[in-house]
Amino acid sequence: MYLVRRAMGTLIHRAYTAIRRAGVISPASPAGYRFRRLGDGVSIAFPPGAIFGEEWIEIGDHTLIGERVSISCGMGPGVDLGPDSILRIGGSCSIGRGTHIVAHQSIDIGDHVFTGPYVYITDQNHVYDDPEVPIGRQWPRNSPVSIGSGSWLGAGAIILPGTTLGRQCVVAGGAVVRGRFPDHSVVAGVPARLVRRYTAGHGWHAPDIALAMNHQATAS
Repeated sequence: MYLVRRAMGTLIHRAYTAIRRAGVISPASPAGYRFRRLGDGVSIAFPPGAIFGEEWIEIGDHTLIGERVSISCGMGPGVDLGPDSILRIGGSCSIGRGTHIVAHQSIDIGDHVFTGPYVYITDQNHVYDDPEVPIGRQWPRNSPVSIGSGSWLGAGAIILPGTTLGRQCVVAGGAVVRGRFPDHSVVAGVPARLVRRYTAGHGWHAPDIALAMNHQATAS
């Protein structure tokens, strides 16, 4: 009986490995043809999350997208979202498993952006202007999102509408980010705030140190 169970387990694992390999979405696979652009070497792992609105999605060369990642444009399949791309992911990115990237107006992710697992990025949120109408029934509001090249988003980070991250930024795990942050920022917390940054001559430092140094230089 043990040998039978072992043989069945081996067979199941080999079959699942074969299914995962066959289910990868790439530029050469039938599912890949639905995207506006899938660059050379792109791989979307199996099983994927919710994927729709492919006609408005561009993914750059050699980007790897993990298992159960949802990448979508619009409220649902079959909606005409206009002539332009809406979700753009750069080249050589790595998108961690379970991540959701949900675009309605404009999400730009630069090159060499890495995310941990279960990151959430969206350019749309519900509003609560009318206190008498259920929030889920109020018309949502869009605001573009931009994530600079070379950035790293830690596990479970949430990037909210209207966020602009500069180049080479670090977002701490679990941070809830809204607003504009310059190149070489480290942001953390709920809501996220700037906790470190890099400036020439000072290196990495707390955000108020450079300001104090500038005041001293001006006073002298």
